[in-house]
Amino acid sequence: MTALADSHCHLNDPAFTADREAVIARAREAGLARVLNVGYDVETSRGAIALAEAHDWMYASVGLHPNKAGEYTDDLMEQLRELAAHPRVVAIGETGLDYYRDRAPRDMQARALRAHLRLAKEVGKPVIIHCRDAMEDCLAILKEEGADRGVMHCFGGTADDARAALALGFYISFAGNITFPKAGVLRDALAVTPGHRLLLETDAPYLAPQKARGKQNEPMYLRQIAEAAAAVRKVTFADIARVSVANFDTVFGTGAGGEGEVAYQIRNALYLNVTKECDNECGFCARFYSDTVQGHNLRLVRDPTAAEMIAAIGDPARYDEIVFCGYGEPTLRLDRVLEVARWVKGHGGKTRLNTNGHGSRIAGRDITPDLAGLMDHVSVSLNAPDAATYDRLCQPTIIGAFDAVVSFIRAAKSRGLAVTATVVAIPGEVDVAACRRLAEDELGVAFRVRGHHLVG
Repeated sequence: MTALADSHCHLNDPAFTADREAVIARAREAGLARVLNVGYDVETSRGAIALAEAHDWMYASVGLHPNKAGEYTDDLMEQLRELAAHPRVVAIGETGLDYYRDRAPRDMQARALRAHLRLAKEVGKPVIIHCRDAMEDCLAILKEEGADRGVMHCFGGTADDARAALALGFYISFAGNITFPKAGVLRDALAVTPGHRLLLETDAPYLAPQKARGKQNEPMYLRQIAEAAAAVRKVTFADIARVSVANFDTVFGTGAGGEGEVAYQIRNALYLNVTKECDNECGFCARFYSDTVQGHNLRLVRDPTAAEMIAAIGDPARYDEIVFCGYGEPTLRLDRVLEVARWVKGHGGKTRLNTNGHGSRIAGRDITPDLAGLMDHVSVSLNAPDAATYDRLCQPTIIGAFDAVVSFIRAAKSRGLAVTATVVAIPGEVDVAACRRLAEDELGVAFRVRGHHLVG
């Protein structure tokens, strides 16, 4: 059973009094490996802690919901501070602004929100933000308070709103409303959220997904939400489920860490994490802002041997392709890449090399003859239409790096290799049209645009 993580749930709610244990059992049967029960007042915060004490796969958050902000007092906040010290409490909240229900004066909501943000900083835990019809004010307060660690729960904004929250350092959590027929705006926001900042939640007992509308929501329905999210992001259910667990562990500090993976599957391709070294320092590269890609830990402690890569592959024919990639530049270890590629081809597999195009310059010779016959496809990170832009964005450690990339692409094409030039569409930084003209018109190779911070 594929593991899932529910980043926001209320099994501590009285709605589950009659059948809570049955709901918990169904959650386990559905593959729930992590559940965060979120408090919305002192009583439910205590209830969340009790559940976390009883079930080692559950965690607690303590806070006062904005709809209850009228009850806010310094004494209540002190009670939450005491509860926050419990080792099973991994977050503060939920707190925020709710202008839709408007059940508490807005100034009281803002006061309570600021108090929660300061408490979260004090205790070193992320904050869970509830924001409904109040995005502008909510983001402004987060910025004013210097909040840079937390979750925008049950996200209800636009793609631009998501980008604004992401820029502050927040994770974005999507709930069952992404499955609603008219939720196109939410699905747009889901599509632009980087994989390393994405969470899933049920918000049970509220907001059941479309196929369960009219029923009381519960964690087992997270599978339906994950399936919908996978379809929007064009990945597999296993991919999105893995992301949900990895990001839960990262933001809430519940993971055990460990060494980076040698081989990692995305959709039906298997990627090899060839090396942790690179001769570029591209600021947009995932390795500078996350340990994970699509829920896989790629932070290698040491470079794997050829034998370790081969062992991690298993039967290469069961994958669409074996991709030499990872958090470094594979051609820095060309001999190992060629050794593994020969083995893959000898066992019925297809191969692809993801490279920055510096391999020939690194080796001091044209390496494309070595690749011909071993690589079915070569994907080259072009990233810029000219040397000045390339040097600024990629910060290469070799002189003449852009010319080396262009020369490599020309040589690979002349050897009969299937070549695709790629570019990361960094807003305001990269002229995608100019890159396309260079790739397609001047170099005569295929061209692909990659989303900024959307890896895998």
